[in-house]
Amino acid sequence: MPPEDFELLIQFRQPETKEKAYTAIVRKYQERLYWHIRRMVVNHEDANDVLQNVFIRVWNGLESFREDAKLYTWLYRVATNECLSFLEQQKKKSTLSLSDDEDGLANQIKADKDFDANKIEWKLQVAIQKLPEKQRIVFSLRYYDEMPYEEMSRVLDTSEGALKASYHHAVKKIEDYLLNH
Repeated sequence: MPPEDFELLIQFRQPETKEKAYTAIVRKYQERLYWHIRRMVVNHEDANDVLQNVFIRVWNGLESFREDAKLYTWLYRVATNECLSFLEQQKKKSTLSLSDDEDGLANQIKADKDFDANKIEWKLQVAIQKLPEKQRIVFSLRYYDEMPYEEMSRVLDTSEGALKASYHHAVKKIEDYLLNH
């Protein structure tokens, strides 16, 4: 664990420095967590809502954090679980099937006022949103966050082999989409 994270955790456990340490943790990780969440839920407002929920969970759970993983890894796990809960709630609210839901995420990207179907970055975003949920998460963590499989394994509680296979399938599907659209 980076020394500053270790120090922040010590400060968090002291009543007189708890809020200051928490604020430092939020400042340090909020942008990375926001973009991780945003890639999963697509919509800016939804990402902000999920991020708020993440930091509420962090405030409530940080004292019992066992430090058997890096703070960063634990935060990503909390954020990923919050995203999955949010996406599950969205599915329940809607009567759409899973494939329609994935198309719905892709359609949210297409509805963006800056969307240009001819630009590769937009095509990539649409292709990513068409992936099954697990592949989308694995691709995002590996491609955007450059997270090692070992760390991803702790975040997602899945074997490294399964993660490598998911990433491989995701890349193939994205390549296929980019070549055919």
